[in-house]
Amino acid sequence: MNLNIEKVTHEQHYEIKVGGELDVYTVPELEEVLVPLRQEGTHDIHVNLENVSYMDSTGLGLFVGTLKALNQNDKELYIFGASERISRLFDITGLKDLMHVNEGTEVE
Repeated sequence: MNLNIEKVTHEQHYEIKVGGELDVYTVPELEEVLVPLRQEGTHDIHVNLENVSYMDSTGLGLFVGTLKALNQNDKELYIFGASERISRLFDITGLKDLMHVNEGTEVE
């Protein structure tokens, strides 16, 4: 399964639009995009999961690593557009309390 990734640069943040299945096989593709951005540490990162149909713990792990790296530079990670099922993963793991997760299609 391929992962579709689109990066849009805004003045204060990067928006990463993701589509497909986010799992152990596809996470490295998203990691190639996120790692340089989080190391740069100059912008918040907004990840749009509106078109993600499935996500496993590998995806959660990538977001935790991204959050930690961004926090070192006083930047934030926003996850939005998550389906109810994916949002629930963030909720039951307690990650919803650590990062900005929104089921809506816009950052709150």
